[in-house]
Amino acid sequence: MSNRALLEVIALDAEDAVAAQAGGADRLELVTDMAADGLTPPLATFEEIRDAVRIPLRVMLRIADGFAAGDIDVLVEKARALRAAGAEEFVLGFLDQDGHADLVAVERIVAELNGCPWTFHRAIDRATDRDVLRKHLADLPGLDTFLTAGSPDGVDAGMETLLDEAARAELPGYEPRIMVGGGLRLDHLPRLRAAGIEAFHIGGAARPNGWSGPVDAAAVREWRMVLDS
Repeated sequence: MSNRALLEVIALDAEDAVAAQAGGADRLELVTDMAADGLTPPLATFEEIRDAVRIPLRVMLRIADGFAAGDIDVLVEKARALRAAGAEEFVLGFLDQDGHADLVAVERIVAELNGCPWTFHRAIDRATDRDVLRKHLADLPGLDTFLTAGSPDGVDAGMETLLDEAARAELPGYEPRIMVGGGLRLDHLPRLRAAGIEAFHIGGAARPNGWSGPVDAAAVREWRMVLDS
């Protein structure tokens, strides 16, 4: 069995997607509007990216900045339209006003996904209690990944939390894969890999010119080479 680490790259459009794939990305997270930390992309953008690359795509289901769900009916409709267009993997995650998982929103959306694999995104880093959140979500179908920095302040601040959670992989609520993202740097990788973490998520690190510029295949390739070394 291969121990190749999974490298996921944020893509805003088909140009990003092609470059990320060329650089060695294993999967893309599709979003729009990074000023709002990533919202659901237009259906046409999904279709363009779907037709441009062959690697898996995880599509964000989020309609407003922050971690409140907003209009759940709108989210369900977006999920339905994306599935009809061929989307098979998703990213979502919402908190209620007390900082716990918004199970009303999450369960309605997951029901629409009908078993599709999905990531609970960095809302976990804002949760009142990460352990409780994991256990509340444990039985939802399709949940296979938590995207987390271990802290709302990024991987530097969250490293010990990430290492602790990696050590609990056999416990209830900890079975989904940890995918580290949020202020992730190449120099973080040795400790994370040594702890058994095998999935990594980059956005700005794949864009030498910032979010105003496209994904750079060479930048992605550097991450791929370090992960494979």
